[in-house]
Amino acid sequence: MEEAEAKRLFRKLRIRTLLDLALWLPSKYEDTRLAERIEEGKTQTLEAVVESVDSRSGQLRVRFRLPAFSRVATGVFFRATPYHYRLFEVGSRHIIQGKVTSYNGWLQISQPRSLKEYGRILPRYKSPLKESELRALVETYVTERNLYAEGLESREVETLLALHYPDRGSRRIESTDYDGEALEVLKFVEAYNHLRKLCKKRHDFPALKALENDPSAFIASLPFTLTGDQKRAIEAVRRDLCRKERAAKRMIIGDVGSGKTMVILAAAVIAGSDRSLLMAPTSILARQLYDEARKHLPPEMKVALVLQRGSEGDYREADFVIGTHALLYKEDLPRAALVMVDEQHRFGTRQRALLEALVSEGERRPHYLQFSATPIPRTQAMMESELIDVTLIEEIPFEKRIHSRVIGRQGFPALLKQIEAELEAEHQVLIVYPLVEESEEIPYQSIDEARGFWEKRYKGVYITHGKDRDKEAVLTEFREKGKILLATTVIEVGISLPRLTTIVIVGAERLGLATLHQLRGRVGRNGLESWCYLYSHHPDNERLRRFCETPSGFEIARLDLKYRDSGDIVDGTIQSGQKFRWLDLAEDERIVRAAKERLGRLSEAG
Repeated sequence: MEEAEAKRLFRKLRIRTLLDLALWLPSKYEDTRLAERIEEGKTQTLEAVVESVDSRSGQLRVRFRLPAFSRVATGVFFRATPYHYRLFEVGSRHIIQGKVTSYNGWLQISQPRSLKEYGRILPRYKSPLKESELRALVETYVTERNLYAEGLESREVETLLALHYPDRGSRRIESTDYDGEALEVLKFVEAYNHLRKLCKKRHDFPALKALENDPSAFIASLPFTLTGDQKRAIEAVRRDLCRKERAAKRMIIGDVGSGKTMVILAAAVIAGSDRSLLMAPTSILARQLYDEARKHLPPEMKVALVLQRGSEGDYREADFVIGTHALLYKEDLPRAALVMVDEQHRFGTRQRALLEALVSEGERRPHYLQFSATPIPRTQAMMESELIDVTLIEEIPFEKRIHSRVIGRQGFPALLKQIEAELEAEHQVLIVYPLVEESEEIPYQSIDEARGFWEKRYKGVYITHGKDRDKEAVLTEFREKGKILLATTVIEVGISLPRLTTIVIVGAERLGLATLHQLRGRVGRNGLESWCYLYSHHPDNERLRRFCETPSGFEIARLDLKYRDSGDIVDGTIQSGQKFRWLDLAEDERIVRAAKERLGRLSEAG
């Protein structure tokens, strides 16, 4: 096959690599080997001689003699064409294939086909191409030599060849109902192929500057002890930032309440007077980070806050600049050797790239760190580290005492008593509704429908939602004065509410487990005993029950994969819908690790 034609066919299949083609497996196998015995109910290949032909009631009935078995069978054609009459002449010999049945003691074959080639197991493919084109592609490229050249080992090579060429070699695979060994190989090859493609997507650039300030004094000055995971994350960042030949590109993913803010501040200390920028998604979060920086950073470090309204400090002179997307509109933004983005999934790829470009110099780029409080499965983290370095912070600085439970209508009176007890203790309550306004499509109350109930019974009720232009002001005032907050999932990430001890999520079964975990993470921020109630009309929901039993965000992420399509990170952004045909990211951590180790060994070998 000519190379230009092969490229055209690859484009039509929308595949890019040889392993993509090797993983395009037959949809079924057609056994054209001659039957050794008659088996009713099965599709069989038989040698036959036409003894007679009869046409009646629009049907063509052909009487076949089967020499190998000294028996006769009737072939019935319900939609006979002139082709069939010419083909099945009396005395002609054929190799026929069809499903063999018995009718009144006589063998019958419905719509038998006359085969031109037989005696082998034929793979059948489904694709946008003609089957002959796809088979030609496979025979040209899916070869033993090429598969070994891709880095596969003998077990994988033999399995793939057996799947595409079922009647060659010592191993035979004749069904798409793969055995355990074949399935294990397919999972490995799928993981390995995906990792290789991610690795090729990664583009590294030289750094603006190597950053080598020692964060030890800052860490020692903190009024608390960092967790092992926080220390390991800071050390990984330190190693990244001290290199000039390659700008850092790392994502730090922490569970809710894992203390990733301290990693951000340590990175700012390492950058020191070479300046660092941090972009946060909301003014509230930016101000919280600014307050933490002012509280914990060395006094000689100048810190500035850049907001659309209410900026503080001179960002042109500051060592550490914290802001929202307002940073993108500062034409005189000074050069920064380190750029950080918090809650990175809340920004578009274009916004993140623009911030990086503002402080780049030609090919030289700032070190770049992304932070996220949305845990992903460890298998996914291992895979995506080929595209961007990944650090997980799983330890929590203090034990969270959050009691999670599913309730229905019958549990509402007890819920009210719990809410009243928390309010008497000067604690706060958050109730998350699925909608702002009434909808006939959702069988739960909206904020508009429910607010009267709460405002009539309690003081200090605040309301906000995604379309509320004043939501940040509402949240700030609620933190200081409020008792009950009615909101939508706008509260999912961001504001710290130290007195919040109870959250009620209405229609919880409608939300993904990752979102539920983020919402649950709003309570118990300072170690206070807290409660998370999942209100549902279907309280026997298995998924919600499993959620209540699972406190770890990384385990929640693994569970989430069991109930939805797996996700993929592209430039650090988690996007649902990356589907694997055989690999299960929730269960196949061992296989992903093996594929990653194989790729690492091959990369080191050159």
